[in-house]
Amino acid sequence: MITVHPAEPGDGDILGEIHALSWGVSHGPFCTPKVAAAGVEERRTKWHGILAEGGDPILLARLNERPGAFARFGASTFRPGLAEIHTFFAHPDVWGSGIAKVLLTAVLDRARDAGYDDVHLWTLRDSAQARRFYAKNGFVETGRTHDHDFGEGPPLALVELERALPRR
Repeated sequence: MITVHPAEPGDGDILGEIHALSWGVSHGPFCTPKVAAAGVEERRTKWHGILAEGGDPILLARLNERPGAFARFGASTFRPGLAEIHTFFAHPDVWGSGIAKVLLTAVLDRARDAGYDDVHLWTLRDSAQARRFYAKNGFVETGRTHDHDFGEGPPLALVELERALPRR
């Protein structure tokens, strides 16, 4: 059974572990070993502060009561009037279980309920798995790209995807 609920202030370790492990598998291979290790460690520890600040909603999905995926979303950083999925990660152990689809549906419903008509996100250009997942769920590439510098080593190319939010 998959359930989705708002993350709570005490969920920092849970979010950190999901983010660190998923990011390490999905982004780490594109970074130098030093940057990958630092990226994993930073993601493991940053969520306590983010949860304490409040701000953008964060949803946590559980598979059979085990935390497996989370998403942070809110107003777009780059495109006024649109919602943006700022963070969306699933623990590698639950990939293919359907948890990401259920979580994405919950995010899209909440963004729509907050008054948005469209949502966008950025993902690694070279992550075929992520791009397939979003395309399968109605996202299309906009043609916009930008590079993100994770530190030492070459910047990584990101592509923007967007979709209209479902109507009730």
